[in-house]
Amino acid sequence: MTSTMRAVEITAFGPPEGLKICERPMPQAGKGELLIRVRASGINRPDVLQRKGAYAPPAGASDLPGLEVAGVVEAGDAEAMQAAGLQIGDRVCALVAGGGYAEWCVAPVAQCLPVPEGFSDVEAASLPETFFTVWSNVFDRGHLAAGETLLIQGGSSGIGVTAIQLGKAFGATVIVTAGSDEKCRNCLELGADFAINYKTQDFVAEARRITGDKGVDVVLDMVAGSYVAREVECLAEDGRIVIIAVQGGVKSEFNAGLVLRKRLTITGSTLRPRSGAFKAAIARALRDKVWPLLASGKVRPVIHSTFAAEDAAKAHELMESNQHTGKIVLTWDI
Repeated sequence: MTSTMRAVEITAFGPPEGLKICERPMPQAGKGELLIRVRASGINRPDVLQRKGAYAPPAGASDLPGLEVAGVVEAGDAEAMQAAGLQIGDRVCALVAGGGYAEWCVAPVAQCLPVPEGFSDVEAASLPETFFTVWSNVFDRGHLAAGETLLIQGGSSGIGVTAIQLGKAFGATVIVTAGSDEKCRNCLELGADFAINYKTQDFVAEARRITGDKGVDVVLDMVAGSYVAREVECLAEDGRIVIIAVQGGVKSEFNAGLVLRKRLTITGSTLRPRSGAFKAAIARALRDKVWPLLASGKVRPVIHSTFAAEDAAKAHELMESNQHTGKIVLTWDI
């Protein structure tokens, strides 16, 4: 090991060009943590918001962007690793609160998961942020159950393709919205039962038609804004909306009378600032209920593009273009 490492830092808030390769001191693993030699770093929408100055890292977290990594365990709290069944040399992927765009990254042991057998580092790096988010929101908050209908706003995103596969794996009917016919076809190929092009079709009318006017049971909403009112209209009785992003704006007006009459729940969450204990509980659920699906091939990561770490700005440009289906991942030449 050396005392320094390469990393991608935000040199100025604003456009992707503010992302630059730099040299930083090596992080040190503390109690309950391990040090990962990073092979690949997943890119997520919160990274873009952080680059723009709109999503500051939590107190105590690295100022470097990056919420998920995959690589090899190089050092760490021996007692915590033993309790988790991990050891030096193991391949892991991890959810972190920051610092993922770097050659080395410290992660809480409880937020690390073994790389599923047969998975590449790129595939493994695409898992933590989306799988933690979907499990926490669709299943823990949204209480999606077998036999129910899930509507995913933005089915071609990293979150969307994960929600499609997990929804189907656990017995739900899955409807997605996407912004082009090609993206709709991609979602159907991934297992979605129905795909709605929101630019040419009214998703409320389509969702009600598909469900025989019953409505959907759960909506995974990454838009908010004016979408909330329309989602209230297409929910079934006792339906649930789970908001995880506000790309359409933070203000929403909706028919509160429908919320009362149909006994609806409107909820939401952010993952990054939650406690280590909260994230550890999700990790345990994923290892128990989802990792076997990955190992069997029933659920699989969807990688759209990989970029060398030096090209992080280009990777962010692609994410902001919304021309991708699945995940975008940075790789480190180590």
